Amino acid sequence: MARELNFFDEQDGRVSVLLPFALKGVLDYRFSGERPEPGRFVRVPLAGRPVTGVVWENQGEENEVSSSKLKAIYEVLKVPSLTGEQRRFVEWVANYTISPPGNVLKMCMGSPEALKPLPTRMLYSKGRRAMDPARLTPARLQVLEAIDDGKLRTIKETAKKAGVSEAVVRGLIKLGLIEGVEQTRDRPYLAPDPNKKGPALTEEQKKAVADLKNVLGKGFQPLALEGVTGSGKTEVYFEAIAEILQQPDSQILVLLPEIALTNQWLDRFENRFGAPPVEWHSDLGKAERRRAWRAMASGKARLVVGARSALFLPFKKLKLVIVDEEHDSSFKQEEGVLYHARDMALVRAQIAECPIILSSATLSYETLANIERGRFGHVTLKHRYGGASLPDLSAIDMRTRAAPSGHWLSPDLVEALTATLGRGEQAMLFLNRRGYAPLTLCRTCGERMECPNCTAWMVEHRLRRYLMCHHCGHSVPIPKFCPECGHEDSLTVCGPGVERLEEEVANLFPSAKRLVMTSDTMTSPARAAEMVARIAAGEVDIIIGTQVITKGYHFPKLTLVGVIDADLGLKGGDLRAAERTYQQLEQVAGRAGREKLKGHVLVQTYMPDNPVMAALLAGDKEAFIREDMAERKTFNMPPYGRLASILVTGPDLRKVEALARELARRFPKHQGVSLFGPAQAPLARLHGRYRYRLLLKTGRKTHLQNLIRSWMKDVKTSGGLKVKVDIDPYSFL
Repeated sequence: MARELNFFDEQDGRVSVLLPFALKGVLDYRFSGERPEPGRFVRVPLAGRPVTGVVWENQGEENEVSSSKLKAIYEVLKVPSLTGEQRRFVEWVANYTISPPGNVLKMCMGSPEALKPLPTRMLYSKGRRAMDPARLTPARLQVLEAIDDGKLRTIKETAKKAGVSEAVVRGLIKLGLIEGVEQTRDRPYLAPDPNKKGPALTEEQKKAVADLKNVLGKGFQPLALEGVTGSGKTEVYFEAIAEILQQPDSQILVLLPEIALTNQWLDRFENRFGAPPVEWHSDLGKAERRRAWRAMASGKARLVVGARSALFLPFKKLKLVIVDEEHDSSFKQEEGVLYHARDMALVRAQIAECPIILSSATLSYETLANIERGRFGHVTLKHRYGGASLPDLSAIDMRTRAAPSGHWLSPDLVEALTATLGRGEQAMLFLNRRGYAPLTLCRTCGERMECPNCTAWMVEHRLRRYLMCHHCGHSVPIPKFCPECGHEDSLTVCGPGVERLEEEVANLFPSAKRLVMTSDTMTSPARAAEMVARIAAGEVDIIIGTQVITKGYHFPKLTLVGVIDADLGLKGGDLRAAERTYQQLEQVAGRAGREKLKGHVLVQTYMPDNPVMAALLAGDKEAFIREDMAERKTFNMPPYGRLASILVTGPDLRKVEALARELARRFPKHQGVSLFGPAQAPLARLHGRYRYRLLLKTGRKTHLQNLIRSWMKDVKTSGGLKVKVDIDPYSFL
């Protein structure tokens, strides 16, 4: 039986182990010999099979099982221990997110390969033993001369360099004239050079660097770095990185929203520091994950750049954390342990007692509120680097300047595209909708193609000839007959996706070279790098893409950005709709005119008077944010109040609804806490499971986690029912 985390009996022979499973807490095991220290990885039995866990701190409690009846630890693994900082972080995240601590620990363990013995190989060099010259054959002499440089080589490499067979080399090994050493097959990472000179900085950048350096080495110091798109924020915090790298054994974490889409950042880092950073993301293979995890745990890797999961790597001496594009919603983890990487990065930095830099052109409201409260420092860059100017923004009122029927590009945008291509410059068209069309229906009976697992329409992907649900991934070939009425070739599409937009562009500009950039086409870091290289080399005239093209790309010849459906993000009544839409539109607009060529942004909208559009076009971001945040404050919504989502899911709709209503009935009335619901979630069915949602709203001083634990402590689920708690939710689908 699992015991609550942090409780332990110091009795000899008993040790507590946290396992990477959804258990309530630690399990006790017997050991013999020297007591394994907290943080050591151990192999222990669980339900008849060996599993890996971590020895955990203990603070004394009545033991339910005597030591003699406990199962014994199999072995203590010869891998770096999990530091005290990392163990505190596991406990903090588990407590805050109301998650089993074992589930958080699992994220810290990297991969199974990281905890296995490292693969090794034998390398050879010239030995110290002397030999009778009479026994040195010409072939043996060739080998000894070839390896006289003292370098380590495999048998095969040695034989090839000497021009002899491997048998000759093996014979010299037996005679002791060549000696071998066992080395890991994992190559060490190149160390970045902090003394390598970076690009010349502007006076504004130099001042920002000085402000950043002022917080380094002074413990936990959160600092927001806000700069207009193209202002050189990355080069500014690179100077902070260089300062920290001067400290022996120091380590740095840089979080990026989508590591597979940030090849330009990686290139810039290597150019600045002479070595690539250590990468951590889901696209890494098993061997590379093992290599990266071991290097971080041993302290040999100095800087890691990664997606949100890099936050849980076992740093040995963390001295600086940077969250780039800190506003980005993809930092929110929506499956498993539900956390926001920006917020947990702040906690990780506080535990490590090191500074953290939150960088963005469009800071999140949470960060702005912390600046307002005086908790975060604030450094700003108001000018673009190298004398580049911000792009001109114009609205195209689609109520009066609409595209012809069945088309999506307005005459004004087509004219601008024609002029841009005529000057030999590049254009970008932004539409945050994947596939060919968002809805397919039957012209005869009106049947709409809906996902069988989710309350969502199937999106047509014409290039691959299938319909796909973007929520669960279910896909089917595009049917020739309507599945409802049976009519042949009666299916038609409604609305545009990027594939349909490309089709229109191809008809209007047949000689233009086009490229579609979405998560469907940018399937790996290598594929993303290839696309970016093509654009940078001028091999693409028109880029068509979704939100993935808004993330920090720099293309000198890109001068025109066209936003096809600027109103898309404002639909649906999401709490963060205005904030997200403004951030997204300003980010995509920032791709235009980043060097000497002037940039232009055309925004197609049916709501030019909407506060978001009006503020964007007027360039009055501060006024818009001030008014939007004031409205949040009036209604005690984040970042001034707090929310928690309680999602009840299951395969049976009636049981899901019944449990949701029972939870609402049992909710303990608490001053200052409001309960909304239960109500069917907007996505009423997802992955074949029905969904009901309850929402808690409270002030910032209420201990929300304790309230929810007390409320949920006697809740029993069965029949496939699940209750998921999301503290600080971002999605309300």
